Amino acid sequence: MSGHSKWHNIQGRKNAQDAKRGKIFQKISRELFMAAKQGGSDPDNNPSLRLVMDKARAANMPKDNIKRALDKAEGGDTTQYDEVQYEGYGPAGIGVLVEALTDNKNRTSSDVRVAITRHGGTMAGAGAVSYMFNSKGYFVINREGLDVDEDQMLEAVLEAGAEDLQTSDDEFEIYTDPKDFAAVRDALESQGFHFTTSELTMVPENTVPIPEDKLETFQNMIDALEDNDDVQNVYTSAQWPDEAPAN
Repeated sequence: MSGHSKWHNIQGRKNAQDAKRGKIFQKISRELFMAAKQGGSDPDNNPSLRLVMDKARAANMPKDNIKRALDKAEGGDTTQYDEVQYEGYGPAGIGVLVEALTDNKNRTSSDVRVAITRHGGTMAGAGAVSYMFNSKGYFVINREGLDVDEDQMLEAVLEAGAEDLQTSDDEFEIYTDPKDFAAVRDALESQGFHFTTSELTMVPENTVPIPEDKLETFQNMIDALEDNDDVQNVYTSAQWPDEAPAN
């Protein structure tokens, strides 16, 4: 029975990972569709589409999935998605910023409200939370097999025009001004660097530690938000237990 239980646990984790991967691809497909509808399906002439395609490649999204989303946009699909943003608070005043693409704002607004309030949070008005965050270009480079030390990486990053480099044992994390995103990306790619993440993101100016007794509830809130098909991104000012505080 132990062997069967082990296989069942492994299979359960694989199914959960597959479901999560499928949801990520679904969200990126919606972004591809929107970008192509608004600016055409040629990434060389559509910077927004190029950005989403970079995101798709970083997520190892199959080329067939990308093609289907672009074909849908080119084929005259009349679906309209609105970009909407919701703001709220978690425990200890932690800011929660939610970005969504939806074809039904009433549905999405209700779902987001339930996800936040059901897990002990509160909704906030426009601007109440977003001022806590700064828009940044964000790249991650896996250090495995990379023959570059921190000093060499810092020199390359600064020459490319980026603002900041953060280093861990496993990764280089690079931050840049959003207007310099494409130039920094192209400069680093020309030096042979490959990104596991390449995106525009929202970075909190300061972080707030999650109260220990609220950790599970807060994680459940984030999971509920990210599980929503309409929600594209969830940003928080939370300082997780294994993170250093932002300043």
